[in-house]
Amino acid sequence: MSSLTQTNENSVRAVLEQAVEYAKTQGADAVEVAANNDKGFSISARLGDVETVEHHNQRSLGVTVYRGQAKGSATTNDIKPASIQKTVDAALNIAGHTAEDKFSGLADAELMAYDYPQLDLDHSWGITPEQALELALQCEKSGRDDKRIVNSEGATVNSIRTQISYANSHGFVGDYFGTRHSVSCAVVAGDDNGMQRDYWYSVTRDPKQLEDVESIGRTARERTVRRLSGRSIKTCTVPVLFEPSVARTIFGHFFSAINGSALYREASFLVDSLNKQIFPDWISIHENPHVAGGLGSAPFDNEGVRTQKRDIVNSGVLQAYVLSSYSARKLGLQTTANAGGIHNIQINDSGLSQQELMKNMGTGVLITELIGHGVNTVTGDYSRGAAGFWIENGEIQYPVEEITVAGNLADMFMNISAIGNDIDLHGNIQCGSILIDHLTVAGS
Repeated sequence: MSSLTQTNENSVRAVLEQAVEYAKTQGADAVEVAANNDKGFSISARLGDVETVEHHNQRSLGVTVYRGQAKGSATTNDIKPASIQKTVDAALNIAGHTAEDKFSGLADAELMAYDYPQLDLDHSWGITPEQALELALQCEKSGRDDKRIVNSEGATVNSIRTQISYANSHGFVGDYFGTRHSVSCAVVAGDDNGMQRDYWYSVTRDPKQLEDVESIGRTARERTVRRLSGRSIKTCTVPVLFEPSVARTIFGHFFSAINGSALYREASFLVDSLNKQIFPDWISIHENPHVAGGLGSAPFDNEGVRTQKRDIVNSGVLQAYVLSSYSARKLGLQTTANAGGIHNIQINDSGLSQQELMKNMGTGVLITELIGHGVNTVTGDYSRGAAGFWIENGEIQYPVEEITVAGNLADMFMNISAIGNDIDLHGNIQCGSILIDHLTVAGS
């Protein structure tokens, strides 16, 4: 290919720029090219021996072209010049057979992240696979260090470095590296009443911030053993406390409901909810894509739009949706730089520990696991299988299982009475335990 030259990892930017220029010479009115490259390994140990060893070197490149407002897309795993040319040609051919969509096209040029911040996302972990295996063995050994642990699903150590690159015909080109390191452990406990499984994990950009592997195994063991001899309870309406690992899913449903694609399809119970009260007036929700080293940090979104801090909920009132440029145009709004997802959602807490929240609830259920997918974003109806613990006098009494938690998300949001300060930083949505005043808990 005369217009593209052979490249390596350090010149992917140049390849993207050349691909954009080639597409323009072939008749594209607008073009964008995105590339991702993951390198790393995953090591698992189970029952004191190596289980799996996987090396990752996965690359993908996607081309989207526009002829007028007719769109064509094609992908490849090969960034050799001849392969990229074929990919561009395939995208152009598709665009030639696609109907025009007045809402399609690149994000607006003035929104591009021409000057984007460095966010401290790239931290290599200088260990060999052999050393990673030793960490996994230590983690699992700690997880199994109790006679009630009868089996193991293993411990896993992952280390991945990703290069994210994007260019378009506005003249924008950007790329950055990010690392993601994790250690996890899952074990199985048993007694005369049956078996129970639970897990624990730690994930960070910087390996120095990972939780100690023996501590991860110990937490997995303790969480598993405490679930033994679980029982069902009679159906009741009580306060429900969701621990952080499951609490974030409650807010996850909120973000699904304010996602642009759900809104313009009118497939959300929060259609036309902008500037309306969604949560109690003490709750505010912020997006901060520029947290140094944050797991959800990104200098630009999947369309090259510069990311920025913003309020999504202020004093309980919905301030903004979650939009790409396409969904924004469909709604008559402007993109919120969320093509590809949300970034570092931060939710204010009530300043109370989980133990203090249990004291406040008195009698109710602490949920530690949710099962199934019984959530209807169109109506807000919520019904999921669950497991956890029965609480009386603010203290854990016994484990419960085979229960269902049911309600409506609109009511659940408004009935949040407190959020704990035990904030879980493992994911894009960072929150503590959530106490909801009353929910139906169906049991026996």
